[in-house]
Amino acid sequence: MDNQPNDIINEAFTGLESLRSSYIPPFQPIERGIVRSVSSGIAIVTGLPGAGYEELLKFPQGLSGIAFDIDRDRIGVILLGDDTRLKAGGEVERTGRVMDIPAGDAVIGRVIDPLGEPLDGGKPLIFSRRLPIERPAPPIMDRAPVTTPLQTGVKIVDALIPVGRGQRELILGDRQTGKTAIAVDAILNQKDKNVLCVYCAIGQRASSVARVIARLTENKAMNYTVVVVAEGNDPPGLQYIAPYAATTIAEHFMEQGRDVLIVYDDLTHHARAYREISLLLRRPPGREAFPGDIFYIHSRLLERATHLRPELGGGSITALPIIETEAQDISAYIPTNLISITDGQLYLSPALFELGVLPAIDVGKSVSRVGGKAQLPAYRAAVGDLKLAFAQFEELETFARFGSRPDENTRRIIEHGKRIRACFRQPEGEPASVPAQIVLLLSLTDGLLDTVPIDKIRDAETALRNWVMELPPEQRLKFHAPAPLGKEDVGEILKAAARLLDTYKSLPHV
Repeated sequence: MDNQPNDIINEAFTGLESLRSSYIPPFQPIERGIVRSVSSGIAIVTGLPGAGYEELLKFPQGLSGIAFDIDRDRIGVILLGDDTRLKAGGEVERTGRVMDIPAGDAVIGRVIDPLGEPLDGGKPLIFSRRLPIERPAPPIMDRAPVTTPLQTGVKIVDALIPVGRGQRELILGDRQTGKTAIAVDAILNQKDKNVLCVYCAIGQRASSVARVIARLTENKAMNYTVVVVAEGNDPPGLQYIAPYAATTIAEHFMEQGRDVLIVYDDLTHHARAYREISLLLRRPPGREAFPGDIFYIHSRLLERATHLRPELGGGSITALPIIETEAQDISAYIPTNLISITDGQLYLSPALFELGVLPAIDVGKSVSRVGGKAQLPAYRAAVGDLKLAFAQFEELETFARFGSRPDENTRRIIEHGKRIRACFRQPEGEPASVPAQIVLLLSLTDGLLDTVPIDKIRDAETALRNWVMELPPEQRLKFHAPAPLGKEDVGEILKAAARLLDTYKSLPHV
């Protein structure tokens, strides 16, 4: 009995010895190459015969790159970092994987770069999975119709150019016309609506990005927002992969059945970064020196925004890509590409911006090809022929400037149109709720505001909004109902609005 423990120990040692003698360590060959030349954000390497397209390559000092041009004797690599740390003659190593990024709840509320590294000075990301930044778009059979509205809080958008969850709505206009402001207001309006937001800044100045982050933080929108930043002084490779990385983060939540709003600010800088990369790689230039596949890089990105079928979770990605035009030319190369890819556009007019009509959305040049079907039924009754009335007003206003004396009907249309424009004016950072919008629209279409002076419209709107806030919760829920408002409900709203607006009435009814 005394020798039993020794026997057990001897058997254990014997077993370990047999395992050690039979173990053959796996040999994984490491394929290394040589850097032949380095230029601005680009490296040419040789000696990696097994490298694949878009494979991630590892350089010294933690620098990485993406294999982009695969030739027989050389590989053109997009560098994802500071190229001053790399010199000709250095080693490059294959990783056997493609570029990926952390995805999960850990990224919510964080500011990260396209590589997944934190930029906000917070703790390192703790994540459970990494997903490739380039993923195929969902097949057609996996998609469901766009039926649920995405309320932006911008009155003119929600009423006349509505956006649905799963839609791609382009925002375009000249520089400094308020494009980012509309997108940020849409993010702010998603508070308590169970919609996650991703803001992707591409090629923006650091000060501009800091202002956006400050606005999101001030309004507590960072609690449901991820910010992906590739600044203007970052390498073109980082600017190129930024929107794909942001979309992968959004797809992770969409696959969990959640609704996501993603803003690309903006794809003009993205196209220019890709043009720079392509010219440095000596790819043949096409129109405006852009490469031939410039359409494909944006189409494969925006096609990933969709609404999934209920069997797949029913999640959605709503995309708001931003594009910058020059001299109001919406028929330029990149704008027309994006217009043909997206499901509608919001055009911001510099002329309206200079007149102080904010947001400066030109209703005549803006369209939503999907959102009308996803609009809340209460809006359809409230809007009526508002868009047509506004278009008639803009045309008649132009003729009225010639000094001719308009007849009574023309005067009535012009005065009504002025109230429409005044009601659609909205300060930045003040999204309007659905009940407040519908009550205002009902009052507008019924002509109750036609007797209110233009300088009192803002005060009258505030009074209507305060009245709506005092309604019982069950009555406010009727504005969100899947059925239109009943005649009795509309009548009660118009009676109450008439009583409120009577205190602002100082002009005879025309």
